[in-house]
Amino acid sequence: MKDQNTAPLYEALQKFRRMRVVPFDVPGHKRGRGNAELCEFLGQKCMDADVNSMKPLDNLCHPVSVIREAEDTAAEAFGAAHAFFMVGGTTSAVQSMIMYACKSGDKIILPRNVHRSAINSLILCDAVPVYVNPEVNDKLGIALGMSVAQVEKAIEENPDAKAVLVNNPTYYGVCSDLKRITELAHSKGMLVLVDEAHGTHFYFGENFPISAMAAGADAASVSMHKSGGSLTQSSFLLMGKAINSDYMRQIVNLTQTTSASYLLLSSLDISRKRLALHGKEIFAKTVELAEYARSEINDIGGYYAFSKELINGDSVFDFDISKLSVHTLSVGLAGIEVYDLLRDEYDIQIEFGDIGNILAYLSVGDRKQDVERLISALAEIRRRFGKSGAGMLSHEYINPTVALSPRRAFYAEKESLPLEQTCGRICSEFVMCYPPGIPILAPGELITAEIIEYIKYAKEKGCSMTGTEDINIERLNVLKGV
Repeated sequence: MKDQNTAPLYEALQKFRRMRVVPFDVPGHKRGRGNAELCEFLGQKCMDADVNSMKPLDNLCHPVSVIREAEDTAAEAFGAAHAFFMVGGTTSAVQSMIMYACKSGDKIILPRNVHRSAINSLILCDAVPVYVNPEVNDKLGIALGMSVAQVEKAIEENPDAKAVLVNNPTYYGVCSDLKRITELAHSKGMLVLVDEAHGTHFYFGENFPISAMAAGADAASVSMHKSGGSLTQSSFLLMGKAINSDYMRQIVNLTQTTSASYLLLSSLDISRKRLALHGKEIFAKTVELAEYARSEINDIGGYYAFSKELINGDSVFDFDISKLSVHTLSVGLAGIEVYDLLRDEYDIQIEFGDIGNILAYLSVGDRKQDVERLISALAEIRRRFGKSGAGMLSHEYINPTVALSPRRAFYAEKESLPLEQTCGRICSEFVMCYPPGIPILAPGELITAEIIEYIKYAKEKGCSMTGTEDINIERLNVLKGV
């Protein structure tokens, strides 16, 4: 049993700082002396902790001492067989899971409403996606979870698939029947990989949907920096007993930096300790705030802060009640318009706004007075800016038609065309609103009139569009002659 009161890497770093070692290694700022302005901005303690790998502090690429001890302690806290510290964000963890499971030409079953990191992985390793198109809630316009029947059908039709990837939860808080999907996949010898970027709290709070490790999944990518309180870009890669962690480390090292930030690493160690010791109380408070906010927002009128009432036993098997997702179209405003108004008029920065919804991310650091300020601002926005919802686009997600594998399309010979002239052509790049980073189009997918309308509408409403070579999203790259 590991002592969750300890933080092995953080403690080693503190000990090293007291040694007053003279640095003739990188980083070149030499504990801040070489960059006074940066030192003033970040503080001396931060600059002292920004050090390079060395024997007393271990090496993330091949840990044998304090990092290894910290990772083993984290694994026990999460109920995993192994855990890796990741400094390339959950993107790096998602890519490592997929590249571990799949080689060139291998199939992987996954929902189409995945984060772009998953589809990027397919480009990198040349795996072939078998998409399970999610059901859509017509009222909210959002993609839901994976239907067990759809997953079972995909497994039966693709018995040679190597893995099934599941979102747990989606950005909006929707969870699939992860345990049943895991049982189905394992019965056919397939690995189960879980993008758990928004589910750190499932491991430490009470009455949340089941976590990936508790459901028996083989690997999960966990954004500790989202709801767990660590520094941005720091994440965990969790593994079950079926995963060869030594080989997984080799896969991780294909893309992860050899100059890992000890600021990020120590933040993972400290945050794991805090959640292991106090997670139940921390996330009980988070849920209490979310439930209070939901009730107050729904009392305003027009807005719809949704929750467990969406559960249908299948495509919405469970719901993460810490998520404060709010549908806005009934007040006559797109989610992105409410997002912009909150920031520009009320100095409130929420996580994202898209066509029909906003997400205010609640976690370990929120206070009731801040939540009350958000509620008041939403009420005033409805009063000042609300209008008829007639003529507003309602859907957030369009099921794509896949014509070519992402890798083949991404590297194929291409040409650039005005957006309006691309209907019927095959896209060779990504188009997405970020956040949430779920592609509207991915390489290899057919461009339709409905998708073009959606892109133009999202641009008009002010969504932050990314992924294309043309920064203005006025042109798209399509396969040449196809």
